[in-house]
Amino acid sequence: MEQPKNGVLLVNIGTPKSTDPEDVKVFLKAFLSDKRVIKSNSLVWKMVLNGLVLRRRPPRAAKRYEAIWTDAGSPILVYAKAQKAHLQGLMPDTIVEIGMSYSEPTIAEGLEKLIAKGVTKLTVIPLFPQYSGTTVGSIFDATCDYFVKTDKVVDIRFATSYHTQPDYIAYFAGKIKTYTDFDAVLFSYHNIPKAYAEAGDRYPHECAETTRLIMEQVGEMPHFQCFQSTFGHDEWLSPKTDETLKVLPEKGIKKLLVVAPGFLADNLETLLEIGVEGRKLFMEAGGEEFVYLPTFNDDPALAGILKNL
Repeated sequence: MEQPKNGVLLVNIGTPKSTDPEDVKVFLKAFLSDKRVIKSNSLVWKMVLNGLVLRRRPPRAAKRYEAIWTDAGSPILVYAKAQKAHLQGLMPDTIVEIGMSYSEPTIAEGLEKLIAKGVTKLTVIPLFPQYSGTTVGSIFDATCDYFVKTDKVVDIRFATSYHTQPDYIAYFAGKIKTYTDFDAVLFSYHNIPKAYAEAGDRYPHECAETTRLIMEQVGEMPHFQCFQSTFGHDEWLSPKTDETLKVLPEKGIKKLLVVAPGFLADNLETLLEIGVEGRKLFMEAGGEEFVYLPTFNDDPALAGILKNL
């Protein structure tokens, strides 16, 4: 009997193809057209998106992407390729591919490559440790949509979350403990509308669990948990990272270490929103030292965690 051929698909959110406003517009349209991301009245939102958002936002967003772009391209894609290579090296008998929710290579393209190479046993790993319908749920939808359209159905395991995995927790705890001369640690996670959580999205609970477990290993040190990045006029999870950074210095927190364990690759939110804009807010409010602790990026340690999954 022929042995099953194993495959892994690593999935992240995606990125504009370049910093050209037209490429940014293509990416934003795909992202903001996802009904998992925007749950407003679809007809009204479609008019707002095409009539207002996609006219004004791309040029501004393009300048922001320029601030983090590398010679090799977008950090998210660069690091995804690196982790694919690391994981492939650890699992030579398994075929590893990557997919992106809103850009190339798409999830469907990644799955097509795996199926074409004879994969019969598949593990899909969203590169989001904490579950949210806006990220992991959307990846699940895209995976199912691919197989709905083909008879090449395979055995599938889908990693819905791994926010408490011991080696993932230990990685961040270990890095935090190498910094000793700080007044506090700030955990910053991507935000979602409050209504999504009230409707059952378990994301804020899983973020809190990650923070708690990391700090249990770090030990006694003041810490705060916040959420960053909002869009539109909905009420979002709080406290918000930018607002918190403005008030911490007046509470005696002058030296701050910031960590973002919800991101496995640095991106616009960490490199620019935290590393540049967040730093400025904190220092202008009276802070003295601000350090953002980079996430995994191309560290092979992530491949070991993914292998365990």
